[in-house]
Amino acid sequence: MTIHAGRSVGTFRPDEALGAGVDGMEEGDVDRVYTAANIAAMRSAGLKPLTYRLRTELGVEAWHWNPRGAFSDAERRQGYWTSNATPGEPILTSNGYALPRRGSSGDQANNRGYSRIDDGDPATFWKSSPYLDRHYTSEENSLHPQWILVDFARKERINAIRTLWGEPYARRYRVEYWQGRDPADPGELPDNSGWALFAKGDIRRNGGGDDRRALSPKPVIARWIRILMTESSGKALTGSRDPRDGLGYAVRELSVGIAGRRGEFLDLISHVPKAKGQTRIYVSSTDPWHGESDLDRSVEQPGFDRVYESGLTNGLPVLMPVGLLYDTPENAAAQIRWLRSRGYPLRQIEVGEEPDGQFMTPEDYGALYIQWADAIHAVDPSLKLGGPGFQTALYGWQCWPDARGNTSWMNRFMAYLKQRKHVQDFNFFSFEWYPFDKIGTQTATQLAMEPALLENAVSKLRTEGVPTTIPWIITEYGYSSFAGQPEMEMPGALLNAEIVAQFLTLGGAAAYLYGYEPNVPILEDGATITWGNLALFLSDNDRAIRCPLPTFHGAVMLAQCWAQPGHGLHKVYRATGDCRNVRGEPLVTAYTVQRPDGRWAVMLLNKDPARAHRVRVALSPESGPAKPFPRSESWQYGPAQYRWLAAGAHGHPVRNKPPVHAKNLNPAKPIDLPPYSMTVLRTL
Repeated sequence: MTIHAGRSVGTFRPDEALGAGVDGMEEGDVDRVYTAANIAAMRSAGLKPLTYRLRTELGVEAWHWNPRGAFSDAERRQGYWTSNATPGEPILTSNGYALPRRGSSGDQANNRGYSRIDDGDPATFWKSSPYLDRHYTSEENSLHPQWILVDFARKERINAIRTLWGEPYARRYRVEYWQGRDPADPGELPDNSGWALFAKGDIRRNGGGDDRRALSPKPVIARWIRILMTESSGKALTGSRDPRDGLGYAVRELSVGIAGRRGEFLDLISHVPKAKGQTRIYVSSTDPWHGESDLDRSVEQPGFDRVYESGLTNGLPVLMPVGLLYDTPENAAAQIRWLRSRGYPLRQIEVGEEPDGQFMTPEDYGALYIQWADAIHAVDPSLKLGGPGFQTALYGWQCWPDARGNTSWMNRFMAYLKQRKHVQDFNFFSFEWYPFDKIGTQTATQLAMEPALLENAVSKLRTEGVPTTIPWIITEYGYSSFAGQPEMEMPGALLNAEIVAQFLTLGGAAAYLYGYEPNVPILEDGATITWGNLALFLSDNDRAIRCPLPTFHGAVMLAQCWAQPGHGLHKVYRATGDCRNVRGEPLVTAYTVQRPDGRWAVMLLNKDPARAHRVRVALSPESGPAKPFPRSESWQYGPAQYRWLAAGAHGHPVRNKPPVHAKNLNPAKPIDLPPYSMTVLRTL
C-alpha cells in the first residue's frame, strides 16, 4: 500500500468535518432517547458537529418548530402558520401538520398521507404553492408551470381526460404523455424520449368547473400523463380572506382514460382516500395551508432547546434546516430570529430537504430559495445558506427534461441563480449518501463497488457546474436508507468509515452520520429481507442503550485514532494498492492524513469477507524512493472482536469487544488485515 506523500489532495478540521445528525422520531421517542446516559454514550463516539434533520419536510407537512405561534386566519385557527419568534418556555418537542391540500400520493417519510386529486372526494382538493406565483416570484407564471403527473405503473390506452377544477383553476394548460425510454433508467435519455402533446391537448380557454376533454382521435399508449398549467384564473374560493388562496392552481378530482363513441368513459384512475390503492400521482408543489386539526402527533421533532442544551452540539454551530417545500418564508425568518434571540450558535442553514425526492423542478426550488434567502438574510446577513439536501442518486441528480433537453438538476438550478444574480446566496452544496437500497444479499459486492459510485457522483456534479469554491457536505450518510442486517455488523462500520474518508479525499468539507440515536432492529415491509437499523448503539424498546455496535467503534477509530480531535488542520493524502477482486475493484483501501501533531495516520479497510490480506505500507515522496511507514501504533477491529446473532427483532451481538490496541509496531514487518476489518496505523 503506497501513500503518495508528496502532495496533499485536501484538508479538513475534525470539529467541522466529522459530524452526526439528529432527526424526527415516533411519538414519545424524543423523551426516551434524550436521556443523560444516552447522550453521554452518543458523545463518546467523538463526532463533534451536529446537523438537525427535518422529517416533516419529507412527510409533506408544515413544521411548527415552535408550538406557539399564529395562523393567518386566527379566528378559524387555520391558514398559513408562523411560529412565535420570541423565546419563552423551552421548546422540548415540535410537530408537523399534515397538508389538506396535498397532491402527491406518497412521500419519503411516513406514507400515511395521500393525494386529494384522486381520493374520490370532490370536496377536497390539491392546490399548488402560492409562492410560485408571479405575485412572489416577480416572473411570468409560464416560467414556473405547475404540473400533475399520473403514473399508471404500466402502459395504458388513453384518449380522454376529465378534470374537476377547484379555485383557482388553470385558464391555460397542456396535457402530455411521455414517450421513449423509462426516465427512471440510469444514463442519458435518447433523443426520441420526452413529453409529447396530445393532438387536442393544448387547452387555451378553460373556464374551470367540470372540464371534459377528448385528447386524441385515436388512443395513445403511455404510462405517464402530465397536466402542465401555465395561466391561472387568480380566483379564490368564495369567502377567502387571504390573497394566497387565489394564487396557483387547484384540482378536486382527475380522471384519465378512454372515451367511447357513444359518450361512455372508462376511468383508469383508482380513486381511494389512502396512498395504498390510489393511482400514483406526483405534483410540482403543494400549498402549505393547514389548520389546527391537522396536527400529526405520530412523529415529533426534538425541540431546539432540548437539542442545544443536551450537550450534543458540543458548543458548536448546528447545521440547521428551515422548512421550504411546505412552509413559508415568514416562518423560516422567525426561526432564525428565535435561535439568535436564544443565543444559540448558528452558521449554516440548509434550505429545505430532498426537493428532488419531492419531484420539485430546479427552477421552482430556485424561486423559493431566493425568497427564503431574502427573508433569512433580512434577519441575519451573516448566515451561510445552502442545499438542496438531495436524496441519494447513484447515477446523478436528474429531473424531467426542459425545453432544451437538459435533465441535470444542479446545472439548471445554478443557471437559475446566475440569471437572477443570486449565486452569492448559495454558500454550500449538500446531499445525502445511502448507496444501497437492497441490502442483505450482496454485501461484499456492494462494499467493493461503493468507492467508484461516490467518485463518479462527485465527478458528474463537478462536470454539471456545481461550484468547487464552496463547501460540499454530506448531510446524512449510511449503508442504506432502509434497514438491514449489514448495518448491525462489520460492513456497516466499514462502509461508514470509507464514505467519510473518501469524501474528504475527494475534496468534501464535512460528512454527518445518520443513526446517532440508539435504536432496535426492524424489518421494513417490502424494502429489505433482513432485520437491522442505522445506529451506533443497540437499544431496548424504550431506547435505552444495551450495547455499542460496530458503527460506534468505527466512529471512534475514525474521529479519535485516525484524526486528532479538535480544530487542528489535517492534510489528506491519496493512497493506492494492488489488492483487487476479479472486477478490478480494490478489496483493501487506505486513507491517509497528516495530523496537526505531525503524526501520520492511515486507515486500512479490508472489505474481503473471507480472506485476510497482508500489506506493507510505504510513504512515497514526490521524488525519490518510497520509505517504509515509520514505527507506529495500531488499532484493529474485526471478526475477532465482533459477531452478530441474527434473531429477528431479538438479534444481538454474541461477541462484542473493543478494538485491539498495539504499540511500537516494527515498520519492517507487514500488517495482517483480517477479513471484514478496520485498522488504523499512527506514527509514534
